[in-house]
Order: sequence, then C-alpha cells, then structure tokens
Amino acid sequence: MQTKKRGAQWLIYMFIGLLIAALTSCASKETEVPSEDGAVASTVRLEFWTPFSGGDNQFMTEMVNRFNRENKAIEVVQVNSRLDDYYSRLKTAIMSGNAPDLAILHQTSLPQFVQNGYIEKLTEPAKQIELDWTGFNKNILDSIVYDGNPYAVPLDTHALVMYYNKSFLRQAGLLDASDKPLINIGAEGFTAFLQKLKDSLPPNIAPMAQPSTRIDSVWLWWSLYNQINGGGAFYNEQSTEAIFNNPKALKALNYVDQLYKKQLIPPNINDSFKLFYDGEAAVLITGMWGTGAFEKAPALDFGVIPMPVLFDKAAVWGDSHTMAIPTKHAMTDEKKRAALTFAKWCVEHGAMWAEAGHVPSMTKVVASEPFNSLNYRSAYAATANYVAYWPRHIRQWSIVEVLIQEFEKMNYSQQTPEQTLQAAVKRVNNELKK
Repeated sequence: MQTKKRGAQWLIYMFIGLLIAALTSCASKETEVPSEDGAVASTVRLEFWTPFSGGDNQFMTEMVNRFNRENKAIEVVQVNSRLDDYYSRLKTAIMSGNAPDLAILHQTSLPQFVQNGYIEKLTEPAKQIELDWTGFNKNILDSIVYDGNPYAVPLDTHALVMYYNKSFLRQAGLLDASDKPLINIGAEGFTAFLQKLKDSLPPNIAPMAQPSTRIDSVWLWWSLYNQINGGGAFYNEQSTEAIFNNPKALKALNYVDQLYKKQLIPPNINDSFKLFYDGEAAVLITGMWGTGAFEKAPALDFGVIPMPVLFDKAAVWGDSHTMAIPTKHAMTDEKKRAALTFAKWCVEHGAMWAEAGHVPSMTKVVASEPFNSLNYRSAYAATANYVAYWPRHIRQWSIVEVLIQEFEKMNYSQQTPEQTLQAAVKRVNNELKK
C-alpha cells in the first residue's frame, strides 16, 4: 500500500515538473510584464541576426539596448555572426525552418532572397504599423523594391568616400582656406593631385592607399565605370551574359591600373585602412564606415569628401544594410508587426547608426539636427543620391568574387587591364551557365 502511495506521489511530481518545464519554455518566447495600470501583458521576443563587426556591431548593440529600454512590449535579442559565413548560415536556417524573426541583408544579396522566397513581402505588414515609404531617400528605396513591392526596410547607404590627411595635404600646398583638397577637374586633375603629393611626401608615406588584394580596386573601377556616360552595363537585358568587356569599362580600369603602375598607390599594401589610421597615407578611398573609426585615432587630423568625379558625372559604388523578415511558416502577424516596429524605430533613429559613418535612409533624419551635429557626415550625405548599386542578379555576391580574383592579378602586374576584363567576363559567363 505504501509502495502504491509513493508511486502515485512520484507521478504527481513528474507531472508538475513537466508542467513547469513547459511553462518555462513558453516564457523564453513570451515574457509577461506588468503594464502601467497593473495588468499583465506579454512581451514579444524577437531574434535579430546581424553580420556586423567593429564599430558597426558596437553601434547596433547600443541601438538594440536603447530600443529594449524604451519598448517594454518587445524584446530584441541580437545574434551577431561573422560576415564570412553569415549568408550561408542564414539560408540554411530559413530552409530548415529555424530562421530568425529579423535579419540584416545587404542590398546586393537581396535578389537571391527575393527570388527564392526566403524573405517576406512587406507591403501589407508595413501598412499595419504605418511605415511611410515616401520618407526614404528615393535612390535607396528603389534598391529594395521588386515588382512594385518592398522586401526590406533600408537602414542606410554606405558608399566610397575620400579621406585625406590634412597635415600631408597642407605640407604639399593642396588644401584651400576651408581645409578642402585642391583637386583640378577630371581624371588628369586627380592624377596630378596625387603626383604632387608623392613628390612632396617622404617615401614611406603612401600618396593614396589601396590594398593590392581584396575588393577595393573593384569598387573603385565600378565607381569610375558608372561615372562615364553610357557606362555601367554589366549584363545583357536578360542577365544571361556579362558584357562589361567594353571600351568604357576598359577606360575606367586603365585609369585604376595607372595609379598602381605610377606607384601613386604603392605596391603590396595589405591593410590600407590601418595605414591611413596610423598616419602613413595621405589619401584613402574606402567606405564611409571608416569615419567612426578614424575619429578615434588620437593623432589623425583628417577630412572627408565625396568620391571625386573623374569623368562625366557623379557616381560611386555603394551598398545598403537592410532589415528583412525571413520566411517562417509559423510566424504570427503579431511578430511581424513587432519586427517592423523595431525596424521602423531604427530608421527613425538613424542618427545613432550614422555615428558609425553611414548615411541614414530617411530624408528627415539626414535633415535633422542630431545628424547634422555629427562631424564629417553631412559632407558626404548627398552621396546617397547617386550610389551605383551592383546589378540585380541572384548570384551577384559570388560573381563579385570573380572580379576580385582577376583584378588582383592586374594589381600585381600579372595581366593587363584588357586581359583582366576578358578573363573576368569569360569566368562570369561560365558561372552563369552553371
């Protein structure tokens, strides 16, 4: 009899334990918090994936923490990963049904996510939280609209800008009264500017810093190619064949090659960012994300201007960080609203994100006092109007890797610009056939 009693008690304890475990599991997804009137309300918990590093990660973490303090009904949990494998992990999570509730996507990667149905169309969800698309910079907004529908909330644009060391330019007589660089118009004017720097600087100081490897020379070429009237074509109309082996593309690439050949860009630079940060380069053309970092360099007296126009019109490589909702069959409308509420809050507080150096996507933020009180950013904010995004192709992210590999050979004088374009087009076309 005693044995039966102990057995019954054990079953009761086991049932209570299972009930507690189930309640704990539920609480990890929705936490109950008291409202101002004493009633209990549930907090929607959002898992937010990001691929940020350095300053970007720091500033986004600050934004998430502030949002969570100000919005008790939504808790955002940021999960940050390395960019190297971020997209492969995200696609795997989506296909396996384990996607996060919100994720950062670069504009360049959007085509494959849109075409494969990996992210939600935001037309209707945006209406529910009164997200006004007309408040965004048109050039940035156009980059996330497919067939008339928005698929992500654009957070920024981050494009190439030109940083310069004021001390070196002043020494060379290349600063005006406003501490702006004295550069004559056109490609020849920019070459003469760099040559004068080279002639006046010690041999250990780079007139212009660009790495011999990685993507920087590709970004520079794409900017100049789009500055030429009639330039910028990458694929045919059907996006089935690469067509950038043409005279305008070659003109832009020849110019990049000459900067290396004349050692206006010194050879064998590994980390151009660090070179400028350490005061060992006069000019650096890189992404505007450098601003936040360079401000922290105690001995660096620098300025920044938009990418110079060397050919016919203003154009510059750029990309955008966007916030998208991955496809989840079990995702409730409440979570979608919560995800977009957070995204809307982020773009409306874009001045915080601009501290990293990016240009906010909303026009009212760019015109606001908090943004314009930041040093440097307003000098290049108009860049957002003429960013030349990569073409929309589902494999563009990997195809750019082909360009990097071929451009590196040119930078090391292993092939000519003509051979570089021929080889790159051939390899891209082979990729398109797979």
